[in-house]
Amino acid sequence: MTLPLPPCLCTYFSVHDGADVALLGDCFAPEATVLDEGQQYQGHAAIQTWLREALEKFACTTVPLEVREGEGKVTVRTRVSGNFPGSPVELDHHFAIAEGKIQALEIR
Repeated sequence: MTLPLPPCLCTYFSVHDGADVALLGDCFAPEATVLDEGQQYQGHAAIQTWLREALEKFACTTVPLEVREGEGKVTVRTRVSGNFPGSPVELDHHFAIAEGKIQALEIR
């Protein structure tokens, strides 16, 4: 099933499917922030390092299951599988998007 996602989110999830992490610069605003597991990452370099390290460490895959829009955010429910305790898990990715770029992402 293909979900109707904004182009920046398609790019974000393509990196989870093996596309080059450098593509994150195309979908995140320069000052964007990511909050994941209680840690905050800001800016392209920090966000690229965060995702590269997570994908390498956990050999994870992320499959979008559902998309919801409201209150100025896009929430994508995902199934994340990998070599971490409790795998697979379902997580919500809460995106704030402006001018076609991800301004903020919170994963919980």
